[in-house]
Amino acid sequence: MLQIYNTLTRQKEIFKPIHEGKISLYVCGITVYDYCHIGHARVLVAFDVITRFLRSQNWDVNYVRNITDIDDKIINRAKENSEEYTHLTSRFIQAMHEDEKSLEIKRPDIEPRATAYIQEIIDMSKILIEKGHAYAASNGDVYYRVTSFADYGKLTNKNVDELLSGARIEVDEIKEDPRDFVLWKAAKVDEPSWSSPWGNGRPGWHIECSAMSKKCCGDTFDIHGGGPDLPFPHHENEIAQSEAANGRKYVNYWMHAGAVRVDGEKMSKSLGNFFTIRDVLEKYHPEVVRFLLVSSHYRSPINYSEDNLIEARAGLERFYGALRDYADVAPLALSNMQESNYYKAFVEAMNDDFNTRVALAGMYDLVRDLNNAKSDTVLAKNLAAQLKAFGLILGVLQENPEVFLQAGGSDAISAEEIENLIAERIQAKNDKNFARADEIRKSLLVQGVVLEDSKVAGTQWRRE
Repeated sequence: MLQIYNTLTRQKEIFKPIHEGKISLYVCGITVYDYCHIGHARVLVAFDVITRFLRSQNWDVNYVRNITDIDDKIINRAKENSEEYTHLTSRFIQAMHEDEKSLEIKRPDIEPRATAYIQEIIDMSKILIEKGHAYAASNGDVYYRVTSFADYGKLTNKNVDELLSGARIEVDEIKEDPRDFVLWKAAKVDEPSWSSPWGNGRPGWHIECSAMSKKCCGDTFDIHGGGPDLPFPHHENEIAQSEAANGRKYVNYWMHAGAVRVDGEKMSKSLGNFFTIRDVLEKYHPEVVRFLLVSSHYRSPINYSEDNLIEARAGLERFYGALRDYADVAPLALSNMQESNYYKAFVEAMNDDFNTRVALAGMYDLVRDLNNAKSDTVLAKNLAAQLKAFGLILGVLQENPEVFLQAGGSDAISAEEIENLIAERIQAKNDKNFARADEIRKSLLVQGVVLEDSKVAGTQWRRE
């Protein structure tokens, strides 16, 4: 049975869908004013794996992940660049999709953009005003009245007074209460705006997701996900808005990915440890980055460091090394794996709040058995096919093993040079010039190239 850790109840719960066999999943996406960073990658990969697994278990998943394409950061960056905000957001949406493709992240079923839901945002704001949960201020802003919602703070388990110090708000005499947050912002000079009953303006950040999720998933849906920085105030405010407007429970299960730290510290531009996905992919193979992200449980904090990336590369090399002789073997259909103990262990781990760490431990056991079974061709191919099937769910082991093992950076010794040295080494051994043969092996090892001799395959090589 599928169990999910629910941030709202702070415990694992057996998942019970609203509609049998179906799951509605809404995840807060990217604010597109810059390139995606490694923290974004953590969230994107986590929910990609979750969706892949659910679908592998025959769940009908409606996966919605929004794009915030209007907010202060976008407007300010566009002004800095002297470009239209729509041009800025289009560039970075395209860049986001390119980064997702590099990391084997599948696109969601629906990818709503906030600017396409202005009318829905206005309609929800009007309902909140009519119900006494919001009010129009004298300057054309519309604010949510926090004290009107008795359950405010239930997601983060804090009361309204405690939340005051953490809220991203400014004390303003226009508000009834400094804790109130904006639903609709009155237009400023030279800012993008839309007409509304309260004058020209644009939506606040929190109301965007309430309106988009209602349209795409309904008044109540199964799972809402996001990053570690979103429970307060964003998701707390979403709950208040949606439940006050719709008159019913907003979300049944809340899921939040863990934070990414860089060398043990919080990632920050001011600390000089801020990495975009593109920065990372200039140096590391995309599968290495993805493997690092899936190697720990999605809720656990993850440390991004040179050592951990090297360890991730080594882990993938174990898998690809085992699959080296089975490049032409296709992933085994899950329907043919129901009696497999490896499959049962994998599914049990993933059903336990999507525990990829335990699932990978079982895959390492499979690699061990595959390496021990190579004399039994039929069994070995079956094990390789199972391993590839699990890799599909996690979004790894997608490369040709030889290509992955021999991939190197732009400054690495070329494959042609390596092959020439291997040929020279073979000739040296035939000439019984073993000193030269050892010299070539050692020279290549210094350059990060490992030679592996076998009677069956001859000399193979991989990058260390």
